[in-house]
Order: sequence, then C-alpha cells, then structure tokens
Amino acid sequence: MSFNIAIDGPAGAGKSTIAKQLAKDLGVVYVDTGAMYRAMAYYFITNSIGEKDIVKIIDACKHVDVTITYENGVQNVWLNGENVSGKIRTEEVGNMASATSVYPVVRNKLVELQQQLAKTTDVIMDGRDIGTVVLPHADVKIYMTASSAIRAKRRFDELTAKGIECDLDDIEKDIIDRDYRDMNRETSPLKKADDAVELDTSNLDIDGVVDAIKEIVAKAQR
Repeated sequence: MSFNIAIDGPAGAGKSTIAKQLAKDLGVVYVDTGAMYRAMAYYFITNSIGEKDIVKIIDACKHVDVTITYENGVQNVWLNGENVSGKIRTEEVGNMASATSVYPVVRNKLVELQQQLAKTTDVIMDGRDIGTVVLPHADVKIYMTASSAIRAKRRFDELTAKGIECDLDDIEKDIIDRDYRDMNRETSPLKKADDAVELDTSNLDIDGVVDAIKEIVAKAQR
C-alpha cells in the first residue's frame, strides 16, 4: 500500500516549497501538480490558444502529454518530450494555468495521471483540490494558508531575487483575484477537505511548517 500526503491551499501559501522539502526529508516522491497545469498552459500559449477558446483547448488536450521525472533529485517537467522546466514559472503561464484549470477536460487529463502514480508510489502532492478530488483517500491532508499580504510579499521577494521588476500591490491584487477564481469555479473549487488539518503559515518559517507537518504525518503512521 502506498502512503499519500495531500497539501492544498491558495496561491502563495508556500505549498510547493514545503512539499518539496517534505518529500526530500520523508523519502517520498513529490508530484508537482501545479507544474503539470503550467506545462499544459505553456502549450496553450505557445500554440496561440486563448484561455476562453474552449474548442481549441478540448482539441489540444488530445495531443498533450505531461510527465514528471527526477534526475539526481532535480525535478524535470516534460511536455510532449520537451523539458520545459525552465519555461513554465512566469506570471503569464501562471495566470493561464489558473484560467484554464477550470475546464473539466484539462483537469480530467491531468488528474488521471496523478491518481495512477499515487496508487503505486508513496507521494506528496500539492494543489487546490488534492485532498477533495485528486487524492480523497490520502493518508494525510493539510490545508495551508496565509494572509494575502503575506503571500504577496513572499512572491515579491521571490521575483525580486530573480531580478524581475514587480509591484507589490499588483501582486497582491493578482493573488486576491486568483483566490476568487479558484474558490468559485464550478469544477473542483479550492476548499478545505473535511478531514484536513488547517495550518496558517503567516508567522512560520519553512522549517517551522515542515516540522509541524512531520508531526501530523508521524501521528498518522502510528
């Protein structure tokens, strides 16, 4: 039997950072669901498919294959055989991923792949609907959150460190808008699973969050 950990929460809560560290510490596979949606979004952008062009999006999903591999502990995201890891972390791709993830055809394509992997492998996944839809029977479910101001500052610092000019107020507005879209979409909206443990990371550093989740995992394994 595989052991699965689901981490959900809004944009900028630190899910990916925490999940990657936990995967390394616990010796499980980190499945970056957000990267998979971003890879799909990157395909739409590079093929000039608009976020509202549902006919082209439906057709495109028939031709898109997204996989994740690890080499020397480094994650590689593959889109139709091309390593796109370095091309999917832009704001444009992130916004397209958020806008197109509302379509059932997009979600169904990726959820099927994610569920198949979780059946045979000890995994940790983070996203918006992991505990409610993708891995409803996960052994541990965490709902990570933080204030929009805190999440915006984290994103601002991350972009600035990469030498990208950005505006803090614009980032927070974008986060608030993305929260609204994610929480109010018809298909698999962002919400806390009934059996998830809520963890506010506003006043915790990375080590603090990791330690808190490790305690929750340890209890579940007893």
